[in-house]
Amino acid sequence: MEHVPPPEAGEPASVPLPRSPGEIITVLAHYHRAEISRMAGWRDRIDRTTNWAITVIAAMLSVSLSTPSAHHGVLLFAMLLVMLLLAIEARRYRFFDVYRARVRRLERHYYAEVFAPRPGAPAAWTGELGQDLRQPVFRIALGDAVSRRLRRNYCWMFMILLLAWVLKITSAKLQPGSGGAEFVHGPADILSNAALGPLPGALVLGCVAAFYLWILAATLRSYRRDRAGEDGPVHV
Repeated sequence: MEHVPPPEAGEPASVPLPRSPGEIITVLAHYHRAEISRMAGWRDRIDRTTNWAITVIAAMLSVSLSTPSAHHGVLLFAMLLVMLLLAIEARRYRFFDVYRARVRRLERHYYAEVFAPRPGAPAAWTGELGQDLRQPVFRIALGDAVSRRLRRNYCWMFMILLLAWVLKITSAKLQPGSGGAEFVHGPADILSNAALGPLPGALVLGCVAAFYLWILAATLRSYRRDRAGEDGPVHV
């Protein structure tokens, strides 16, 4: 057996690389499983944030709509909390998208060719994957991540909060000292109910309207790019 001298001081030991096709296939199988595990871990974090947002909405709706003495500001505060959770989830989604893209690259260019080979399949994907492993970068901007999460879940949560808030300020039964009236009598009552401390109702209505216009614009921001992407509608 040939004697291999130990590495000199300060010289890193060389790591054996796969040489035979069998060794390469083994490495690909283990690497694919590892990337799926990392992707699933980040997906679990995303789901936890969504669950927290749903819990916040349920709690705030219960508090605000259960009694006339509850202030409508509870629902406005819920909007801010859900917005914070959306920002956290969008950041987590950017990390999830990195590992998901690696898994899809392996599935598209290797495993798909194993099951259904096509002539002229691109061969540059291994170099792209190697470069991504050497220097990982985010594939989407934070704004695009916010847009995706809004379209998947959060736009419906914000819609529920908006409907609950409108019901709160327009229903006389949900206001203290309402008597037997079902709804408010006119715009003046709505503006009075929408007031928030020293802030007049008109200003509060304007801020809520501007916020939801931003939600609508952010939801539609990357809609066309996502539909035209290589995965089509099949993405999280």
